[in-house]
Amino acid sequence: MSTQRPARAPAPVPFPAVHHDIRHESAHAHVAGTARYVDDMPEPAGLLHAALGQSRIAHGRILSMDLSAVRAYPGVVAVLTAADVPGVNDVGPVVADDPIFADGLVEYVGQSLFAVAATSRQAARAAARLAKVEYEERPAIVTIAQARAADSHLLPPRRVQRGDPESVIAAAPHRLSGHIVIGGQDHFYLEGQISLATPGEDGDMHILCSTQHPSEVQHLVARALGRPDNAVVVEVRRMGGAFGGKETQASLFAAASALLADRTGRPVKLRLDRDDDMVMTGKRHDFETRYSVGFDDQGHILGLDITLESRCGMSTDLSGAINDRALFHCDNCYFLPDIRITSYRYKTHTVSNTAFRGFGGPQGMVGIEQVIDDIARHRGLDPLDVRLANLYGGPGRDITPYGMRVEDNVAPQIIQRLADSAQYRERRAALADFNRTSPILKRGLALTPVKFGISFTTSFLNQGGALVHLYADGSVMLNHGGTEMGQGLYTKVAQVVADAFGIGLDRVRVTSTRTDKVPNTSATAASAGTDLNGMAAYNAAIIIRDRLAGMLAERWGVDVADIRFADGKATGGGQEIAFDDLARQAYLARLSLSATGFYATPKIDVDKQTLIGRPFYYFAYGAALSEVVIDTLTGENKLLAVDILHDCGKSLNPVLDRGQIEGGFIQGMGWLTMEELVFDAAGRLRTHAPSTYKIPGCGDVPDHFNVTLCDWPNGEDTIHRSKAVGEPPLMLAISVLHALKDAVAACGGSGPVLLDAPATPERILLAVTARQRQGRGQA
Repeated sequence: MSTQRPARAPAPVPFPAVHHDIRHESAHAHVAGTARYVDDMPEPAGLLHAALGQSRIAHGRILSMDLSAVRAYPGVVAVLTAADVPGVNDVGPVVADDPIFADGLVEYVGQSLFAVAATSRQAARAAARLAKVEYEERPAIVTIAQARAADSHLLPPRRVQRGDPESVIAAAPHRLSGHIVIGGQDHFYLEGQISLATPGEDGDMHILCSTQHPSEVQHLVARALGRPDNAVVVEVRRMGGAFGGKETQASLFAAASALLADRTGRPVKLRLDRDDDMVMTGKRHDFETRYSVGFDDQGHILGLDITLESRCGMSTDLSGAINDRALFHCDNCYFLPDIRITSYRYKTHTVSNTAFRGFGGPQGMVGIEQVIDDIARHRGLDPLDVRLANLYGGPGRDITPYGMRVEDNVAPQIIQRLADSAQYRERRAALADFNRTSPILKRGLALTPVKFGISFTTSFLNQGGALVHLYADGSVMLNHGGTEMGQGLYTKVAQVVADAFGIGLDRVRVTSTRTDKVPNTSATAASAGTDLNGMAAYNAAIIIRDRLAGMLAERWGVDVADIRFADGKATGGGQEIAFDDLARQAYLARLSLSATGFYATPKIDVDKQTLIGRPFYYFAYGAALSEVVIDTLTGENKLLAVDILHDCGKSLNPVLDRGQIEGGFIQGMGWLTMEELVFDAAGRLRTHAPSTYKIPGCGDVPDHFNVTLCDWPNGEDTIHRSKAVGEPPLMLAISVLHALKDAVAACGGSGPVLLDAPATPERILLAVTARQRQGRGQA
């Protein structure tokens, strides 16, 4: 471990503190290697290390489980099974169908059977492998096709319909049907799943946990211990990445460590290695999408019947909300007059899939972009022109399939501005010239838009809380319910508070997210972290500021509305006072300098049964133009250039937002081009390490990578009129998939390009071969 140096306060920043490029609050610690994560914390005396015993089969009943060798292994202190859980043996976030330890039935390879605590991590892991388990093995449903054939539904199908798409499609001048397979994705966060549970007095439990949802971990651990929530405190200073993989998945490991700590009376740390992490935790849902569409000569969609099928895994987890969001994003930026969307949520004997950046939205968008591209290639039109022809518009073309009016439609302006600035038409012509004279290398180009709904689709989660203390020296302590996973949430919320008081960012310190400071918080997810916690912190700061203003107005004999806070001082009626002096005087005057703030997102109203209503507060928009080259002999490919124009509203911190856009785009590109999850017929994940599962590297980022922000204030009353930026950029990478299709189309033949995701070199080569055969008139 590197030597720890004293923490440095952030450098002062210009006034006001918002709408500036300000570095991440932990940037210096990240670079120096001094930022502390759970595994960096000093290990307390008597610490035990934990490991989990795992199922080796995908589906069956446990006939016997002999753990005598596990208990006898040197260094082992405790072994727990389902029978040893004093409370509820479950960590399901929505439905109680996700046991901490399997109790009779196992439903995926890697499912937790028991927990071991030992004096070293090596001893715990070695002991866990000594269990002798006998099973009555049963047939395993692994794939979507198998689940469909077995009618294996985890949740009831959902359907949204407008008009009579079947009749409209039948009467349309042109008709098409198509299908695309969309693979899953592992989160591959740098810091794996980890929890450190420390027992306190009278049954209390403190847990350091790498989680996006401290309150949920608190609740589920308390339930497992058989205690009230107030007996458990969950603390998170930062995570080394999460991407949705620590929204629900952390609860199992936190619960196991807490149960062992409670049994032994000693601190217990449970840290997974990469292989176990990939085997035991959920992924992005893989989908299969099928459609039938009717359209006119110009490519206008007249009627669409689209079916989404997802592999959810063995338990409910968040699959209901994820599949709902996929359904909500089947339109992307396009008006679909007569539409039927059907969503199937299948149960399989694989690890339960879970939240991942975009939360189902990306899968929905991939489906409709496939429809658009297929229409264009069927009609011999430029795909961009078909996209433009189908965009949402004014009255009569501004209602989504689920009944929400699109009030802030800036997609047409973004697309046109990007097409002009990145010279889409000129590059399209140059690309055609290149492909005519290049028999082996073929280039492709695609411009695709994004319209992503911002808010939790589970309405009650749209709330945030904060706690602000103003100390007598004028420094501020801030705590809120959001968690920091590298995205810069702590920085942005601190900016909001500094701006509210009119002080420098160096005077605001953000403390670890803790369930005993701000209770009942929502996950830092759905791209809503700044919207919720920023507004809650602002409300708390304004309460204190108003108290200060009232005191000054009385002393100075001015109207309270004339008091201003800026540039590190308060002014009014020709008088002024330094903010630090004001804080001291307020303390001496016995003024309360602490406040809690709360915020609930307005305007959200959706029927849970029909999915009709307004599930989102607003939409975030963007567009990306990607250019690729493929080798038609091998299928190898490279992203050559990316131009992005993205809508962040009035950005609170443009440099952080650009970082999110760049990272999200590359992560999306990885999902759609190289990150391949392979399960064998027995339900075993075969790609469970960096040796077999490939994420993008530095060499995959093109030299030409331009990101521009639209400096357009949000039409809704968000914090400083900013917009969410965590998830929407991932879907900009759909342009890479369609650029690859464009390159394949240049190899010969005509009509839609058949290319599933991820578009690996093998799949590209198969698609190229099919087009070349078609061009030669072969079957």
